[in-house]
Amino acid sequence: MEIAGYLAAVLIGVSLGLIGGGGSILTVPVFVYLLHVHPVLATTYSLFVVGSCSLVGSVRSYYKKLIDFQVVLYFGLPSLLSVFVVRRFLLPEIPDHLFTLGELVVDKGVFLMVLFALLMLAAAISMINAGRQSNSSVVHKKRKSGLLVQGLLVGAVTGLLGAGGGFLIIPSLVLISRLPMKIAVGTSLTIMAISSFFGFFSTLAHYTINWSQLLLFTAIAVLGIFVGTAFSDKIPGQALKKGFGWFVLAIGLFILVRELCFFS
Repeated sequence: MEIAGYLAAVLIGVSLGLIGGGGSILTVPVFVYLLHVHPVLATTYSLFVVGSCSLVGSVRSYYKKLIDFQVVLYFGLPSLLSVFVVRRFLLPEIPDHLFTLGELVVDKGVFLMVLFALLMLAAAISMINAGRQSNSSVVHKKRKSGLLVQGLLVGAVTGLLGAGGGFLIIPSLVLISRLPMKIAVGTSLTIMAISSFFGFFSTLAHYTINWSQLLLFTAIAVLGIFVGTAFSDKIPGQALKKGFGWFVLAIGLFILVRELCFFS
C-alpha cells in the first residue's frame, strides 16, 4: 500500500502539470488510505505537497508569461485570510467526536473525509461539464468583488480540507476574470502555492510532521509535474479534464461509501 501511495504521488504531479489542478484533491485520500495518515494531519501534509508542486508549476508559468498578477492579488489576499482563520480557529474547534447514528460513529476524521468526498463529487461534475473558455484577459472593476468572494471561499476549502482548490480556482478565473485557459492555469498555480504554503507554515507548530515521508512524497509529486508539463502541449486540455473528472468522481464515491461504513 505504501508503494501504491508513492506511485499515486506521480499521478498527482502529472495532473497538476497537465491541467493546473485536480490532482491535489487526491492528496488527502492517498495519505489517509494508502499511507495511513490521520485525516486531520493529512490535510496539513496535503498543503505542503500542493504548495510545492504549485510553486514549481508557477515558476514555469512565470517564465512563459502566463500569470496575471492582478488576479493573484485580488484572489490571493482574501484566500490567505480565509486559510488562516479556518486553520487557526475553525479546524481546532471541531470536536473529535461529533455524533453517533446507530452503528455509525462520526468523528472529526470521518466528517472531514465525507466533506472531502462531497467536494470531490462537485469538482468531478465541474470538470466533466467543463465548457468552452473565453479569450479575454481583462479584469474589469465590476468583477473584482467577485474575485474577492471567490478567494474567501476557495481559501476556506484549502484551509479546512488541504486541497489546493485548482479545480475551483480555474473555473472562477475563466468565468469572472475572462482569462484564457493557459493563463488561468498559471495564475491558479501561483495562488495555490501562496495559499497552501501559508496554511501549512502558519499552523505548523500544532502538528508533528514525519518529514522523511512528506519530503519523499513531495519530491515524487514534483517529478510528476515535469512529466505533466512535458505532455501539456500534446494532449487536449478539455478532453483530459473530462477524463480526470470521471476518475475523481469514482474516487469520491468510494470515499463516501467507505466512510459511511458500508464497507468494513
